Amino acid sequence: MSIEKIKALLLTLVTLHQELIAISNQKTEAVKSGNLEKLQQVLVNERKQIRKIEKAEEGRQLVVADWFESQRLNIEPTITRLVEAINCDETRKELTAATNQLTEAITTLKQQEQLNMALINQSMQFIQLSMDLLNPSLSQMNYGGSATESTGSIKRSVFDSKA
Repeated sequence: MSIEKIKALLLTLVTLHQELIAISNQKTEAVKSGNLEKLQQVLVNERKQIRKIEKAEEGRQLVVADWFESQRLNIEPTITRLVEAINCDETRKELTAATNQLTEAITTLKQQEQLNMALINQSMQFIQLSMDLLNPSLSQMNYGGSATESTGSIKRSVFDSKA
């Protein structure tokens, strides 16, 4: 397998991850606006994009493993090892640049997803607070006697007289 094919697959992965970042940004906007229909559609698109990325990654792993076999190298077939094994400086720089782009895209995606998770958690906390305010706990209900009666103190009138 050629190095050019590996580089093309890496750049394809970069593009797919950038598309997933755009979808993640749409998810952020849907969460902020509270639009559940849009959020559901974005989640469907996100799942489709993740499947595309998984297939591309499997293909990349196979091509890299084939390259290592063709070079008769008995080391773990990773991109880092591939870059180390390449003799041509220009090709090494191109692969390193593509790998760095992919790493940056993945890092950006992780940050965006952390933001989405924080927004969703904040929304859930608000919903829980609203539910707690609408449904007070049983200890706050006033169906029984007053608190002073339950503690055992004696109720006295203003005038303490015997009739």
